[in-house]
Amino acid sequence: MAFVTDTLFREDAYLREADGTVASLNDRGGIILDRTIFYATSGGQPGDTGFLTRADGSRITVAATVTGETKDEIIHVPAAGQSMPEPGEKLSLAIDWERRLRLMRMHTACHLLTVVCPFPITGAAVAEDDSRVDFDIPDAGFAKEAVTERLMDLVAANHPVFTRWITEEELAANPGLVKSKNVRPPSGTGRIRLVCIGDDAVIDSQPCGGTHVASTAEVGEIHIGKIEKKGRENRRFRIRFGPAPAN
Repeated sequence: MAFVTDTLFREDAYLREADGTVASLNDRGGIILDRTIFYATSGGQPGDTGFLTRADGSRITVAATVTGETKDEIIHVPAAGQSMPEPGEKLSLAIDWERRLRLMRMHTACHLLTVVCPFPITGAAVAEDDSRVDFDIPDAGFAKEAVTERLMDLVAANHPVFTRWITEEELAANPGLVKSKNVRPPSGTGRIRLVCIGDDAVIDSQPCGGTHVASTAEVGEIHIGKIEKKGRENRRFRIRFGPAPAN
């Protein structure tokens, strides 16, 4: 039976440290806590790394974070060769904040790209320096310079980024909220988490379980490094940090 972890990052993506209790250890050496600030790999965003500190001050390095039987079961994967905690043991949690923040900025940038390019999403991958979003576009008709300019307009506008919850019935009544062509939001819990951009979500609103910055200005300078043709109706847009290189 899957354990339900209290996912603190879903309500506050800026939590860097917290306390938790070991709920169980799985048969592959994964550590399951009653609550966590570690985001687990999902939706194209990599899981967090960091460390868990025991009462004696010793540390357990977390090399990866993944989901278990459900999206609500969070498994902390320790680096090889470390001592394991005991069920019921209390630990202090700390994520690699600099890495997480870059992923939050980049994930938010991917959302902005779906605003600039309002086409069905066929794939995505968030990384620290170079991310991609694939769109179902028969004829691209986009220049990377023009897309970059529109992205930076949204960044400079400093729109708020926030989350809210709706029911599965509300999502069913508003199918346009789902931008992915092939992947539907997890169902069965009765509610769906939306990530919204702009006052009253005027810029964007879409189901997403990832972590994001609180305003578009925090994304910083970004640019489209490349637009690739990946099929008859598939275009891959690569987002990178920093200014576009001079031609």
